[in-house]
Amino acid sequence: MKQNPKKEWFSWLKSILIAFIIVLICRHFLFSPVLVKGISMEPTFEDQNRVVISKISEIEAFDLIVFDSPISSDQHIKRVIGLPGDEIEIKEDILTINGIPYSEPYLEQNKEKLLFGEPLTGDFYLKVPEKSLFVLGDNRRKSMDSREYGVISEEVVLGEVKARIYPFSEIDLFQ
Repeated sequence: MKQNPKKEWFSWLKSILIAFIIVLICRHFLFSPVLVKGISMEPTFEDQNRVVISKISEIEAFDLIVFDSPISSDQHIKRVIGLPGDEIEIKEDILTINGIPYSEPYLEQNKEKLLFGEPLTGDFYLKVPEKSLFVLGDNRRKSMDSREYGVISEEVVLGEVKARIYPFSEIDLFQ
């Protein structure tokens, strides 16, 4: 059974082309890798972490999302705190959404670095407009987020963070 080298080469080329097209379609419509830049999400994410976002997820409160920045050509990664219609209040570092207080365990490491009685997040109140999201970085003192540039449009959301990829293929999955 001798095969024609041209047929074998064409078969390999066809297989590689099909795989490439599948990867492009998946990356464009389903998921995409993103590089974290900056310290605004520490300790959850550090500068230069690599994450994978799902482009088909429904965004919920406390999800980690990547979106096009409203103030630059960058992409930002932040935590969704408020959904459309939510009333958000932070008073004395206690987050209240629609009158219900919420624990924010992801802030504990940053709170430990503060002097006694010093707030991590300044007090404020906001009602999130329709088709908008209120987002905050986990490193509240060093984050450019909705406190600075206002709510973001749902249309600029690129996707929800689903996994962090470490060197040598170690992966953290986010629920």
